[in-house]
Amino acid sequence: MMALTVHLKTVAHLRGKGDRIAKVTFRGLSFYSRVAENCDEVANFNEMFRWPIASRMDGSEMLEIQVFNYSKVFTNRLVGTFCMVLQKVAEEGHLELTDTLIDDNNTSIKTSVTIEIKYQSMDGKVGSWSDNEFLDVPDDRDGMFAFETESLLSGQSHGSGASPGRSLQGSIPTFRKAGKGVFSAMKLGKMKSSRDDHRRYADEPAVLDMEDLDRKAMRLAGSLDPDTISLASVTAVTTNVSNKRSKPDIKMEPSSGRPVDYQISITVIEARQLIGLNMDPVVCVEIGDDKKYTSMKESTNCPYYNEYFVFDFHVPPDVMFDKIIKLSVIHSKNLLRSGTLVGTFKMDVGTVYSQPEHQFYHKWAIMSDPDDITAGCKGYIKCDIAVVSKGDNIKTPHKANETNEDDLEGNLLLPEGIPAERQWARFYVKIYRAEGLPKMNTTIMANVKKAFIGESRDLVDPYVQVQFAGQKGKTSVQKSSYAPIWNEQVIFTELFPPLCKRIKVQIRDSDKVNDVAIGTHFIDLRKISNDGDKGFLPTMGPAWANTYGSTRQYTLMDEHQDLNDGLGEGVSFRARLLLSVAVEILDTTSPEIMSSTDVQVETISNISESATGKIDEFFLFGSFLEATMIDRKIGDKPISFEITIGNYGNQIDGVSKPSSTRKKKKEGESEDEENELIHNNSSEDEGDEDGDLVSVSSTPAMKPFITDRNYFHLPYFEKKPCVYIKSWWQDQRRRLYNSNMMDKIADKLEEGLNDVQEIMKTEKAFPERRLRGVLEELSVGCSRFVTLANKDLNQAGRTKLDRERLKSCMREMDSMGQQAKQIRTQVKRNIVRDKVKMVQNFLQKLRFLADEPQHSIPDVFIWMMSNNKRMAYARIPSKDILYSIVDEETGKDCGKVKAVFLKLPGKKGFGPAGWTVQAKLELYLWLGLNKQRKDFLNGLPNGFEEVKASKTDPILQCVPPVSLVYDMKQVFQLRAHMYQARSLFAADSSGLSDPFARVFFSTYSQVTEVLSETLCPTWDQLLVFDDVELFGEASELRDDPPIIVVEIYDQDTVGKAEFIGRTFAKPTIKMCDEHYGPPRFPPQLEYYQVYRGNCSAGELLAAFELLQVGQGGRADLPALEESTDSERGPILPVPMGIRPILSRYRIEVLFWGLRDLKRINLAQVDRPRVDIECAGRGVQSVLIQNYKKNPNFSTLVKWFEVDLPENELLHPPLNIRVVDCRAFGRYILVGTHAVSSLRRFIYTTPDKTTNNWATAGDLIVNLDTDPLVRKMDTVVKLDAMSDAVIKVDMTEEESDREKKKKKKKKKGGMEEDDEPDERVLDWWSKYFASIETLKESLRAQEAAQAEAEEREDLEIAAEAADVKPDDILLKGSKTKEKSKDKKFFKDKKKGQSADGAENRPVKAKVDELLVYNKELESEYGDFEDWLHTFNLYRGKAGDDDEQAQDDDRIVGRFKGSLCMYKLPLSEEITREAGYDPNMGMFQSIPHNDPIHVLVRVYVVRATDLHPADINGKADPYVAIKLGKSELKDKENYISKQLNPVFGKSFDIEATFPMESMLTVSVYDWDLVGTDDLIGETKIDLENRFYSKYRATCGISSSYSVRGYNVWRDPLKPSQILAKLCKEGKIDGPHYGPGGKVKVANRIFQGPTEIEDENGLKKQTEEHLALTVLNHWEEIPRVGCKLVPEHVETRPLLNPDKPGIEQGRIEMWVDMFPMDMPAPGPALDVAPRKPKRYDLRVIIWNTDEVILEDDDYFTGEKSSDIFVRGWLKGQQEDKQDTDVHYHSLTGEGNFNWRFVFPFDYLMAEEKIVISKKESMFSWDETEYKIPPRLTLQVWDADHFSADDFLGAIELDLNRFPRGAKTAKQCSIDMIRKEHELPTISIFKQKRVKGWWPFVARDENDEMELTGKVEAELHLVTAEEAEKSPVGLGRNEPDPLEKPNRPDTTFLWFLSPLKAIRYLVCNRYKWLIIKVVVAMLLLMMLGLFLYSMPGYLVKKLLGA
Repeated sequence: MMALTVHLKTVAHLRGKGDRIAKVTFRGLSFYSRVAENCDEVANFNEMFRWPIASRMDGSEMLEIQVFNYSKVFTNRLVGTFCMVLQKVAEEGHLELTDTLIDDNNTSIKTSVTIEIKYQSMDGKVGSWSDNEFLDVPDDRDGMFAFETESLLSGQSHGSGASPGRSLQGSIPTFRKAGKGVFSAMKLGKMKSSRDDHRRYADEPAVLDMEDLDRKAMRLAGSLDPDTISLASVTAVTTNVSNKRSKPDIKMEPSSGRPVDYQISITVIEARQLIGLNMDPVVCVEIGDDKKYTSMKESTNCPYYNEYFVFDFHVPPDVMFDKIIKLSVIHSKNLLRSGTLVGTFKMDVGTVYSQPEHQFYHKWAIMSDPDDITAGCKGYIKCDIAVVSKGDNIKTPHKANETNEDDLEGNLLLPEGIPAERQWARFYVKIYRAEGLPKMNTTIMANVKKAFIGESRDLVDPYVQVQFAGQKGKTSVQKSSYAPIWNEQVIFTELFPPLCKRIKVQIRDSDKVNDVAIGTHFIDLRKISNDGDKGFLPTMGPAWANTYGSTRQYTLMDEHQDLNDGLGEGVSFRARLLLSVAVEILDTTSPEIMSSTDVQVETISNISESATGKIDEFFLFGSFLEATMIDRKIGDKPISFEITIGNYGNQIDGVSKPSSTRKKKKEGESEDEENELIHNNSSEDEGDEDGDLVSVSSTPAMKPFITDRNYFHLPYFEKKPCVYIKSWWQDQRRRLYNSNMMDKIADKLEEGLNDVQEIMKTEKAFPERRLRGVLEELSVGCSRFVTLANKDLNQAGRTKLDRERLKSCMREMDSMGQQAKQIRTQVKRNIVRDKVKMVQNFLQKLRFLADEPQHSIPDVFIWMMSNNKRMAYARIPSKDILYSIVDEETGKDCGKVKAVFLKLPGKKGFGPAGWTVQAKLELYLWLGLNKQRKDFLNGLPNGFEEVKASKTDPILQCVPPVSLVYDMKQVFQLRAHMYQARSLFAADSSGLSDPFARVFFSTYSQVTEVLSETLCPTWDQLLVFDDVELFGEASELRDDPPIIVVEIYDQDTVGKAEFIGRTFAKPTIKMCDEHYGPPRFPPQLEYYQVYRGNCSAGELLAAFELLQVGQGGRADLPALEESTDSERGPILPVPMGIRPILSRYRIEVLFWGLRDLKRINLAQVDRPRVDIECAGRGVQSVLIQNYKKNPNFSTLVKWFEVDLPENELLHPPLNIRVVDCRAFGRYILVGTHAVSSLRRFIYTTPDKTTNNWATAGDLIVNLDTDPLVRKMDTVVKLDAMSDAVIKVDMTEEESDREKKKKKKKKKGGMEEDDEPDERVLDWWSKYFASIETLKESLRAQEAAQAEAEEREDLEIAAEAADVKPDDILLKGSKTKEKSKDKKFFKDKKKGQSADGAENRPVKAKVDELLVYNKELESEYGDFEDWLHTFNLYRGKAGDDDEQAQDDDRIVGRFKGSLCMYKLPLSEEITREAGYDPNMGMFQSIPHNDPIHVLVRVYVVRATDLHPADINGKADPYVAIKLGKSELKDKENYISKQLNPVFGKSFDIEATFPMESMLTVSVYDWDLVGTDDLIGETKIDLENRFYSKYRATCGISSSYSVRGYNVWRDPLKPSQILAKLCKEGKIDGPHYGPGGKVKVANRIFQGPTEIEDENGLKKQTEEHLALTVLNHWEEIPRVGCKLVPEHVETRPLLNPDKPGIEQGRIEMWVDMFPMDMPAPGPALDVAPRKPKRYDLRVIIWNTDEVILEDDDYFTGEKSSDIFVRGWLKGQQEDKQDTDVHYHSLTGEGNFNWRFVFPFDYLMAEEKIVISKKESMFSWDETEYKIPPRLTLQVWDADHFSADDFLGAIELDLNRFPRGAKTAKQCSIDMIRKEHELPTISIFKQKRVKGWWPFVARDENDEMELTGKVEAELHLVTAEEAEKSPVGLGRNEPDPLEKPNRPDTTFLWFLSPLKAIRYLVCNRYKWLIIKVVVAMLLLMMLGLFLYSMPGYLVKKLLGA
């Protein structure tokens, strides 16, 4: 016999005196110990408990021990809980331990428990229950319990549900219902199977499980420290949720339907491998209905566009994400014709948005032909796509790319995890039928028709429209039918997996004027498929989909029509549609396949009735316990509430009965039941086994009572109305059950995570313990799910999706459980945050899994009706209230009281209207099968009598009640301690509010006083509600008090108070027999998050207690302090024990100055003053006498003392106000700022240890001196071997160039000489080298991150036992291979001549600067190291998104700082040398007198500008504004460019503080009209100037006096160092011999020589000083990182488009004080000028050119060959050779020279072309294009167009070396281009060889169409002038004529020649033969002619 025995010995460290009782639970069966009476610290129980167990014990099972304070009368109060996992016990069989308990908040308490556990297992033998194994079991009054096992005993029942009367095997213990006894509830199936039993779920005996209802008795006991304050009201409300109430939802407003701004930017860079010969491609970009086109590129199939398009949208997110982005390539489109489509690519916007950074960057889209799915890939387009909505930060121009960009396959435009080779698939959406459609026409028309035709018809003509991937399909229209039957399927052909996530299925009503949507259902493909290795293709149904939308009354102008289109939350049931989805992958090779992708519609056969499940009768019961907070606007007409489910219960606008013929009978169903199924009207009587049970779906109408000036309530006091509805649906509860289980696990997880984050936020102890607990719960929940979900599976109507989804859910849950266990073991203190992130992923996954794609029962709607009009509604998912016998499967609100807030329907609910509650209901709902109905009242609060409908028979006991009457009533006093609120929403135009709070409890409400002009009111007020009556049992109320709603309003002098926000709270309850004292009383103040719609609107600090009033009346309650404060009159303050403990603090304020104050009421601010206030005390700054002249304060530091709470979290906010002092003593408020948390300003004394450390002796800082030395060397000897010009490409194919450069070195490092000179290096070399470094570092980061993630995944996988070790090896090796591949690519790029790498000389090191891909401030904490900037706000806050509108409310900035510390302060600080008592804590800060500064702004370039002109381009120029002075560089605008390189520096003189905000803007130049602002960026120079990071002039990495890296600062490094040491009061610098310098106690080393202008070496200390500056952060006490020489990248913003980036600008700023020596001239950063080159191409010969023409005379194949060539981008300058006519062998001889002049930028490897875009262009546009030479071979035709034969394109930087002979030249030179060694014409200068011509044949295969022998010769413009050459074969330097065979001529130019050729060459023998034959014939003729004569002569002898 297996058994678990627990010996409970003692419980120690208890608090106070009292009776204790313990409860021990295992496998859901609990035992109570005896009561240990009157024990003090220790309770000795010394009891044994034994559980006989029937299945092996699993290591993950739990033992729970709860210790209670025992009370005879009331429920026991929980002291603490001890939980342990029995893993060790299961393994070892015996364990003794002592451990502490934890309280409700999962914090550990002192109380500890000592136990001993034994476990005896008998292997292989399974015991069974027997009577005597139980404790004393009372017997049941009514005999046996009947269990409805619902296939829990999987061993016995194989039907679809066990018969209700079946009892368990073995002897069932029987129970007497002894009041609220220990075993009052009995539940089944709570059993966990052990791991090895996972595979055999079938044969497992069931184990009973008793669960007492006291389990969640008192949750709030345990010790609370004064610090344990929970911040989020959500947790405050929910952590003590008990068994009879469910959580309220705090966020109110529906966010889905509201429009948002989106910007989609698409850059089409280039296309490659387009299928087709010699095409003129255009790319069309289409999003939704907007189309934009690129320019047309002529005769190329790899066009380079680099064009940027921007689309702006203002639509709801759902609409946006369903829009399709379509890229298509069109061939030869012009004004007259639309062109032919080459291929398209489709993807929905949602896919892009779900990418990291919401973008695809430099990816290749695969084109496919929609009209021919057998064709395969039609080419590739390289593009960037980004989707930005408000507030998204996006675009990183220096994005490091992992792979080689020319590697098309590795960089496809596809999301992660989608295979590159997508296959075509058919998507079948089958539409069977629909039910319950609403009227869609007016009744008048119908009556007219009825009068004429004599029959009434259904008023709707429905059809279904399906939309997917930008295509639509429609079914036929079924005329006049509320229950149409279509049986049609819509077929889409699309690539699989599709890049469009949703299929939209819409039922529409066909109408002559315009069709309208009846209801819309979206099918999310991710939810109906699984892409894992055990996944399944999308499949769904056949299943009913419920559609929701506007209310069902038909009106011509439906205001909620959007809801029917699927926008926003539907407010009423519209119809249900039976559909299914299937996908079939096509085999495109099979011949009979349809090749087009047009949508098809076909009919299909009907499906059986039972396919969607057995129809069952459901019963919905609801009881309204309270209806309060009814909006006054609704008026005082009587109000009733209606509940509907589907069309059942809908009395106003359900479906009228059709008079058309009845539908065909289903077998075995009575006629009227059938009718109810489809058209049920609740008012009809329904025959039923319950007698005549009439559904009652609405409450009786009642007149509302007034609560206060905003709200009414209904008088539901002791009498609570009830409703009940019977309805018939397919029984698909299993789906909802699984969903519920996952939802519950997710809710628990979310709650736990909130707790962990709270603990972290409030910095309490042991967040990791709580996280471990959360993970423990999760893994237990997951294994529980796996057990329960795997039930009897052959239920009717189970679809393929049900089966597959169950499998995949079980797999996911199982692995999640394993991972949770795994992570639990890894949780350590320092990595809690990372683990929390991982667990949040679990949460998202759970929520995703829990969303069931196949509906079953429609949602329940609750409508408030007034005057028979629908006013407000709430929608409750049916799964939330669905009942199951198994606890976990029950919906979370089933049989519980839930606070439901009604809201306005549709768009009315947006904005302010959506925030006011229309009504608050306390509602009890229960939904289940009618046959399970007996428990439907169990969850109600006890103490009621049922009232039945009067007309029913008294015998029928089972009729549900129409109302409940509560005879138990408790009286309470509620005390609401309203202490303060903070960071409230600004509701007035002054930027402040006049807030007051209104507290609602049940039907009562009270308000606090109004505090004017503040966002952080401290009300400090106690509101007392006397004689609050609550109905129900006292003990239950104690566990489940109703919630309190607190609403905060802004009082306005006129009109109604404006709503600010709302929060919920639960009171702490004291019953009259409980003692008012610790640990629960007095209650702690807690923070409650205040919400306004979905946005947070502040926090409320308050406490609530509910005290029961006993027999003695109010006298027994704890006394209230009388109001002592005479000023406040009768207002009670918050009593002492609750208000926080105060200490004395001093707050010092540094007043620096005010900036950018805007006008107030049109008047300038002239004499401002700043008032600082905190907790009622404050200080004022001195007046600024003349703001214009000097906006700084003359007195810098002031202080005040104030009493603040000891607990930092309770510190009140500090308010900063700026007022303007006008004449006659008037003050006007300019703006305010609330510092909500003072924590960052708390002063901490410097750590002693650092000081001691400082005296510990000298530390040598070991620098890597090597690079420094090497740098110095390179300055001196740049040897001829080094490749001095570093080349980096800025926009595309970034890094491969440079690496490939390195390859071309021959072995031994011999290389063609480049200019080896320092002169070649300029600032741009430095910049590009730095960008390269930035990319490398980004790449390294990405790689490291990926590697870490991979490692973690592998670890987790390895430890999850389910994965076989060899699988892991496989996985591991796969990933390794992957990374190897990547590495291989990199290596390949780095150099195929890797062997040459070892002996390669050191590459010249270019000094670098730092390129930040963000603003400099963000790297240095906004430069607020001692000077902080506080934005001043004024005006009402916007609602949409707080941040966006807040910028408009800023009216200026206050600069200053704060410092607070507890008094008294230790004396050490004040005794320090040079301590100035006036400055307090702000010692050694500079003066704030005005200072003159030279500001030098360098603007390098801008990237990704937003187009400003119609042509999709802009003409940008830079404007710089500082104070009054503005520089506009208008003349130097850059034409038609979105990535302009400005390369400019601007000098402006300024005076701080008056002019300190620098604005750098980019404008678009326009010929007419004003120039438009593209975007601007603002830089606060003052903070930079004064910052200790020394942001005035960046410190470069090395010091040189000349050259490109010249030192820019007027101060040399040694002077800077000396100054820093002096300011920081540090000893040093001491320069020593041997290149050493000592600063403080650090020694630095560095080189000491420098070369002066004449190249002589001299000694210097500058390098040493610079070394120290570069490592300044290592100096103790004062060290910090100094700003290096840098370029920062700043986003450009446009005030008209807030929050959306309009491009970026790269720049930097230097500042030089004018009282210092003047700086040198500005650096030259002008863009490099391109160099002029000539490319001379000599076409010598061709060979093996394919022969195109047939000869007229002879039918022989020949070609008239000529060669055409051009440089990419200069098609109009194309050059042709002469024609080699009549080549018979494909050989052609030309000796023809092309000359292509071009301008080339070495550094960027781009050709620069300036040309007018069109004849109408004003000026030339500059393009940068990769240098590519195109050579084509053609066949010349005289009368028709020439035929294109083949082409080759050579990238002049890297093209394959030509073959030596024609034979060696093969197509592989192009096919395997990546693998062959390449050469660059810019290095080689001269190349000769054979190259192949290729074209594509019909099957898109490349084929060789000829070979060309060419010579390429590159000369600079100077060389070209010296040695000129002629074009073709002309002078100078003419080429000789080709030696062509004499067949090459044109026959109609020289006919004789042609004849001679024909005669002589070709037909010589033929002619001879003909002549001979002719002679013979003549002879024969003559013979025959003369023969008779002769014969006669002979015969006659004449």
